[in-house]
Amino acid sequence: MNNMMSKQELNDFYLLEPMYTTEEKLIRDSVREFVKLEILDNIGDWWQDGYFPPELPKKFGDLGVLGVTIPEKYGGLGASYTAYGLINRELEYGDSGMRSFVSVQSSLVMYPIYEYGSEKLRMKWLPRLVSGEAIGCFGLTEPDAGSDPGSMQTKVKKVGNDYVINGVKRWITNGSVADVAIIWARSEDDGRIHGFAVDTKTEGFSTVDIKTKVSLRASVTSELYLDDVVVKAEDKLETAIGLKAPLSCLNQARYGIAWGVLGAGFYSLEEASNYVQDRIIFGEPLASKQLIQSKLADMMADLTKGSLLAFQLGKIKEQGKDIPARVSLAKRDNTRAAIKATREARDILGANGITTEYGSIRHMLNLESVITYEGADSVHTLVLGQAITGIKAY
Repeated sequence: MNNMMSKQELNDFYLLEPMYTTEEKLIRDSVREFVKLEILDNIGDWWQDGYFPPELPKKFGDLGVLGVTIPEKYGGLGASYTAYGLINRELEYGDSGMRSFVSVQSSLVMYPIYEYGSEKLRMKWLPRLVSGEAIGCFGLTEPDAGSDPGSMQTKVKKVGNDYVINGVKRWITNGSVADVAIIWARSEDDGRIHGFAVDTKTEGFSTVDIKTKVSLRASVTSELYLDDVVVKAEDKLETAIGLKAPLSCLNQARYGIAWGVLGAGFYSLEEASNYVQDRIIFGEPLASKQLIQSKLADMMADLTKGSLLAFQLGKIKEQGKDIPARVSLAKRDNTRAAIKATREARDILGANGITTEYGSIRHMLNLESVITYEGADSVHTLVLGQAITGIKAY
């Protein structure tokens, strides 16, 4: 008799389900159904074609997943960070590009406007961003300033009551489709980093999409060019001063990634475990082979540990104790677990594993970006090393 694990058992081996609130489950289940109906049947073609459907932002807004932790006053749900984590996991089960859109919109655009912007700026952008009517992007990374954002070359200078920004940003998700760009620049006046919510229709602001990528293809990635872009004082993120401000935004995104990558990992585990049941080799199901069972066991173990890590990080975050090193540990280790699972799944699928008819290679290639962005694996390792030793090694 075949007593193969159910999908629910495989995804929740350590029984976290009872730990979620009714609201968290309802939010998660609505996203799960959306991904099943709107994403899974189409994502292989979207990814292969390098296409992000322009109708998706409004659909995400209608679903209620944009800025889910933002207070209801601004159109958000005011939901828990655990709910936000579950949303990311369900979206990345579909594709990392889907999660990236929601992550950027929520953690890297709405969060800094809410945390550092004036009430006027919040009311100007947050309701539109929550609904998906407006799209945002986060301009921190530059061609020569990735893991070392403190070396950014984008400059801003106060001219009268306005600010003038010049510079280039690269690897910017949503860049060419954004209505507002959160731009970080070094002041020529005080030498410190400042943030601005820049309307992308402003004269001197332009974008070019990066088309040569073989990862996150169902996601828009761009370069931003700012040539004497004039920004009004009211669009400045008033209390965002110094590099600590943009890094706080990245910690919000890294938290979502720690949950999200588990979706990609579990998708690949499910795909591989189903495949080996039907694949006959040397007269027996591939599932009967010891090497295959060993791979599946390791995949499930790593992803189960990652689930526990993400869940506890959510509780820590809700208590206000999510220090950067704790977020680094979860982002680093869960991404490692997920990318290992996708690579193993692709191998188990054999030649079939290199086609987009299956999802594992798409998830695997997407995670090559995820393990790099929002802090590369090696940088998070050094963050942990510094936390342990008290010595900075980068």
